[in-house]
Amino acid sequence: MIPAGGAGSRLWPRSRRSAPKHVLPLSGTGKPLLRETYDRIAPLAREVFILTEARQVPLIAGLVPGLGPHSLIVEPCAGGTTNALGLAAMTLRERDPEAVMISVAADHVIRGTAAYRSAVRRAAAVAEASGEIVTIGLRPTYPATGLGYIEAGSEERFGRQGALRVQRFVEKPPLEVATRYVEDGRHFWNLSMFCFRCETFLEELRRHGPEHHAGLARVLAARRAGDEEKAARLYAKLPVQAVDYTVMERTSRLLMVPASFQWVDVGSWSELADLLQADAQGNVVDGVTILIDTSGSFISAPDKLVAVIGMDDLIVVDTEDALLVCPKSRAQDVKKVVETLGSTRRTNYL
Repeated sequence: MIPAGGAGSRLWPRSRRSAPKHVLPLSGTGKPLLRETYDRIAPLAREVFILTEARQVPLIAGLVPGLGPHSLIVEPCAGGTTNALGLAAMTLRERDPEAVMISVAADHVIRGTAAYRSAVRRAAAVAEASGEIVTIGLRPTYPATGLGYIEAGSEERFGRQGALRVQRFVEKPPLEVATRYVEDGRHFWNLSMFCFRCETFLEELRRHGPEHHAGLARVLAARRAGDEEKAARLYAKLPVQAVDYTVMERTSRLLMVPASFQWVDVGSWSELADLLQADAQGNVVDGVTILIDTSGSFISAPDKLVAVIGMDDLIVVDTEDALLVCPKSRAQDVKKVVETLGSTRRTNYL
């Protein structure tokens, strides 16, 4: 299951409602991130589904060859990851009561495909054998303060496969705490990759998020009756919460498979700059530029000449109707531009 929703607001002005992050070729391969994700996971699965909201269906349908309506699970509107994964799990359980599902994000960049696939295989095997929810945790390579962490406990065996019992989730710790996490060997980056029997997840959703579970059951009943308008109304009334909060932080049935592939969320222009090939001065350039005494900058302006003089660690992103200029150190604040555009009703720029 590949959830493909949202717009990637920290990558504005390139990422928009009309061209969200996962449909853009951001990793340097020339392929949209969603297509890369599909190609990476498809050899491991009996069937690949894409979970998206109704307004994004036309965008996504043409990105993956041979993707038919049966392979799309459609949210009537964006409703948070609890409802999205619940909708997917209920839909797949109706088709196959024994289904094992893994959720992998559409907009992550991954290097080390062999290690990634090995982790996915292990997670699926443990989820099937244990009847528990399994997450994939990445060994941290530096003290990241913008990521969540998983604290892992003792190892448990399930046939030939092992996994670590999850003790707790920690959200975006300060630098000194993140540094300890890198050193102690018990903490892993939370990638929000989850694998489970659909029935297992729905049992935990019923226990920890009963309002979500009951509401989704009514949505599926309306869809079975062919009443998509009623399904959409019911779905829009559901509470919006992240699945980490609703289920993963509360369940006692959570295991983790450790992994060591290279992973980037591409959550900002500065992260994208770190991912792509830089020149001798550390500049990443997309387009025609004249750079004088400029270093460590990311400049993306495919349709015009950009000249920069005497600047370091700069971000410049140009599109047909919007231009972004900011220091790399403020890259996360691009989201504030998007929020301001929304609050001032200049939605034609979103």
